Amino acid sequence: MKYVTVINDQSYEIEIDNDGAILVNGELRDVDFLNLGGSLYSIITENKSLEAVIDDDEDKIAVMMGGQLFETQVLDERAMLLLQRRGGLKITSGEVNAPMPGLIVMVTVELGRNVAQGDTVVILESMKMQNELKSPVAGVVTAIHADTGQAVDKGDILVEIGPSSEDD
Repeated sequence: MKYVTVINDQSYEIEIDNDGAILVNGELRDVDFLNLGGSLYSIITENKSLEAVIDDDEDKIAVMMGGQLFETQVLDERAMLLLQRRGGLKITSGEVNAPMPGLIVMVTVELGRNVAQGDTVVILESMKMQNELKSPVAGVVTAIHADTGQAVDKGDILVEIGPSSEDD
């Protein structure tokens, strides 16, 4: 089965054969993937052992690995074809949500500040790892719902980014 995943505006084609072989953009990858219970996984690839927390939530998947948080969508061939006919993947929300429960270590932005897509806006500690949560869009910080030391639940809105006055 073929899938397409988009991470940081880069698209990857992933094909998984019936025998478990994995091709990423046509290149064979040696990957051993094991569920350790719940959302915790062990991944062994290229002689490296990694742990990943994978949280599948409706329309996006959050992957925390190596202290970095990646938000992605994974689409099968049919869903990708439909999306391409509608104009492709577009991130329209400027909301930065907590991908998992945790404690706010730092809010790195201020109300009214311009941010670029990919700028770190919040640092969240979860499962003894600090994760940099990044702005999904370029714009201006219109609301901050989190404060240093605050405990948050999965899905809580932490920061809202709106269009900058230059975009109007």
